[in-house]
Amino acid sequence: MYFRPRPPDVKAACEITIVNELGIHARPAAEFVRRANSFRSDIRVVKNGRRFSALSLIDIMRANLKCGAVATLEAEGPDAKEALERLVNTLSGLL
Repeated sequence: MYFRPRPPDVKAACEITIVNELGIHARPAAEFVRRANSFRSDIRVVKNGRRFSALSLIDIMRANLKCGAVATLEAEGPDAKEALERLVNTLSGLL
């Protein structure tokens, strides 16, 4: 039996502030989740000490990311840094 070594996990985090007056509503949330699912890393949104999966539309909607909300994007996995860079750009483009 052959086991492939697991690549080292990279952890990355960055703070975001929602500036759109409508916040992250259904359409931009769906696009954000779609893009988050294109990465191999585990990606989370942390708001007020609670963690929400960026891979779940329901979780992103439950995070209640209204205008002015401050949250942290966290990623852990082989493409963590790239995932956060692209997701921050996605949020900038959606807002």
